[in-house]
This record gives sequence, C-alpha cells and structure tokens, in this order.
Amino acid sequence: MPFGAGYMKIQFYGAAQRVTGSKHLVTTNKGTKILLDCGLFQGIGTTELNLHFGFDPKDVDFLILSHAHIDHTGLVPRLVRKGFKGTIYSTPATKNLCEIMLMDSAFIQEKDLERINKRRIGRNEEPYELLYNGEDVEAALSLFKTVGYETPFVIEEGVTAKFYDAGHLLGSAGIYLTFEDENHEKSLFFTGDIGRPNDKILRSPQPFPQSDYIICESTYGNKLHEPEADIKAHLLRIVNETCVEKKGKLLIPAFAVDRTQEIIYALDQLAHEGLLPKIPVYIDSPLSVKATMAMRENEECFNPEILAYIKHDGDAFDFENLHYISDVSASKALNESHEACIIISSSGMAEAGRIKHHIKNNIEKPTTTILLVGYCSPESLGAILKTKPKEVRIFGEKFEVNADIEVMDSFSGHADYNEMIAHLSCQDATKVKKLFLVHGDIENQLMFKNRLSHVGFQEICIPMQGEGFDL
Repeated sequence: MPFGAGYMKIQFYGAAQRVTGSKHLVTTNKGTKILLDCGLFQGIGTTELNLHFGFDPKDVDFLILSHAHIDHTGLVPRLVRKGFKGTIYSTPATKNLCEIMLMDSAFIQEKDLERINKRRIGRNEEPYELLYNGEDVEAALSLFKTVGYETPFVIEEGVTAKFYDAGHLLGSAGIYLTFEDENHEKSLFFTGDIGRPNDKILRSPQPFPQSDYIICESTYGNKLHEPEADIKAHLLRIVNETCVEKKGKLLIPAFAVDRTQEIIYALDQLAHEGLLPKIPVYIDSPLSVKATMAMRENEECFNPEILAYIKHDGDAFDFENLHYISDVSASKALNESHEACIIISSSGMAEAGRIKHHIKNNIEKPTTTILLVGYCSPESLGAILKTKPKEVRIFGEKFEVNADIEVMDSFSGHADYNEMIAHLSCQDATKVKKLFLVHGDIENQLMFKNRLSHVGFQEICIPMQGEGFDL
C-alpha cells in the first residue's frame, strides 16, 4: 500500500544482528517493492529461516544483488520457486558467478537435505522441504539483467539505481538508489560487503555519492586486521613446516571465488620466484575450477598490480605442480594418499563441500595443518576450529583435533572497522539521516556503532530480524 508523498519503508529480513542471509526490502511511496540481496542463512539452526522469507515473494517487484556470495544470493532460486517474477539486476561479473555458484548451491541443498531428512525420519520427525533445485536456478538466471558500474538504470519512474565497485568480490557492488516525486528526493546506499583497500587482485572500494540513508555491513565492526609484513613469507613458512618438515597435508578451506584465487596467486608468485617446494597443490573444487575461469574472463575488475604480473607471467593462476580437480573419485583419492601436499577446497567456513571431508579424514593426524584464511560465522566448523578445541563434531561424529590450526586474516575479503570508516568518509556524516548496521554480530555492531558516533554519524540503528522503518 502506498505511504503517501515522500514516504518509503525499509524492512530487514536477513543479516539483522547476524552475518548471513542478507535481505533488505524497500517499499517505495508507490508501493513498489525492491529487494536488496536474497541471501542464504548459513550455520546451525538456520533451516526454518531459509524456508520462510517473512514476506510473500510474489509481492516483490525487483531484486538488486550486491554480489554473488551465497549469503547474499543463495535464496534467489527459492524466491523464484515461490513466485517472484520480476527483474534481477546485477553487474555482469556477478551474473557470471551466480551461474556457477547457484547451481553448486542447489546440488549442496539436495545432498545436505537427503542426509538431514534421513536423520529426521529416523526420529519420527517431519522431513524438511527442498529449498530449490537446478530448474529453479535456471528460472532465476533467465530473469537477470546486467548493468556495469556507474551506469544509471531506471527501476521505475522516479526510482533510479547505480552500482559502485565494492572491491570485495569479482563484480561486487554497493547499490545507490534515488527516489524522486513532485516534492521530495531521497537517496539510499547499500554498501553490500566492503572490500579491503589494496586487495591483491581486485580494485579498492569506490567512493559513493552523498546519501540520506545508508545500510552498512559491520562484519568486522570490532576488529582490526593484523598488519601482514609479508603474506607470501607467512604462507611459505606454513607450507614448509607442514609439507617439508612434517611431510603432511596442508588443508586450506577457502571460498571458491576470490579467496581461492588469491591463495593461488600468492603460490604462483612463490613458484615463479623459485621458493615453493616441489609438492603438488590441488584445487579440489569444481566450483573453484569454474570460478577461476570466470576470474580470467573478467580481468576488467583487476587492479593494475596483478594486470602487470599477468602481462609478464602470462597467467596468475597456473604454475608447475598445480592441479585443478573436478572429478569426485580424484577428490576421494586425495584422502587415501599419504603424499605431502596442499589441498585448497571450499567452503571457506568448512561448513560444506569437499573440504569438510578432507578435514574429517585428516584432523586427527599430527602431520596435518588446517589453515583458515577468511571470515567464519560463529556457528560454523571453521569458527570452532579457530578456537583450537580438543575435539570437534563433523557429520555427527566426534574427532580429536591433533592437527595444527593456523589463521591468516590477511586473506580476508572484509574490511576491518578502520577500513569501513575510511570507506564511509566520502560522506558528510551530518547529512546522513539514518545509518543502519547489518551483516554483523550484535557485539561487533554495538562497538562499531560507538565508533561511527565518534566520526559524526548521528542516528545509527541496529535493526532486528523483520523490523521495519519508515523513511
């Protein structure tokens, strides 16, 4: 229902006082509904949240995506399955990644549900409904319309949008919306996930126009990344200690897009410099293989440093002893092999995919090292491993943690609180009427809110799940 001239509403249906499930519903004064992101909730106890949106997908007119990570796009096929028929706007690279990541997600949904429902039926509980399948993914992809950075596109009369490079993932973007009627004009900016300045592959986050309202991520609202004097030297030390001295396996859970390629790029440089030991490096993830190809096809998103390296080296993602694995039998063979090697596989939070099997089969071996290189939601296996516990539960079984656990935050794709504040410094804080904090744990958000107050932002809100605000 229209709110009257000048009014609009925003409701938060995901990533509200939590990190995953990004979903923010804007209703214009005409009653048009624009959904910003449609992400999957991840972690323990999120099944019900993924089954029910909190709103009717048939009522949504447009969907605009900030980037392709599953916690921002993973429920797009379900939105379509439940009746959404509108246009989906994204950057070209985001669509390219969604083509491979959503199909992979559909496969994981089916496999995970089969295992979960087997246990539920055994306990005489009602089985869960499938979130979506490959046909739903195809239907969703047919609704995409791609737009480049800084190119205005009209949602409807009086509502215009524009993407600004967020530097977080290939094709990632902040979303700038302007709303105009006869007497009023308002602007809203959604940061999406903010990348780090001087990323090894991507360009730095781009400044955005002055906005009346801002929806800002807050993943690392209470954290500073440790300065990394030499990322390659740190990585090389772990490789030598694990694969040369202990003759063991180095397992690296990594998001299939960007984090995996960033690690490959670092190893490529070490190999190019003659420093990398002559051991096999396996990229054991069909999604990572496809994502690396997508990265190669979207070099326009790369920063000048890696473009210069590619011009000299020819390929930043290929070197001697590097093997890309898609076949299941080849993946299983890695668990039976006793050779010293590096295995990079998704998911980055170690919550699903082949890496979970590799960890299960190697975590009790003292020769193993598990290197965690990115953000992990608190409930995930990756986050639990960061605490270096004595034992963990994987696929319902208990395992002793005899492997060494290493952490390298320097590979993180999320800005820390100083870097986020620097990204927001393009704004006159006194002109921002409301700033909403999303995509963060409440403790981090409260600390970040305090820091934002100190730099001049006056009204800072931390919405709860399902909460709405009139603007």
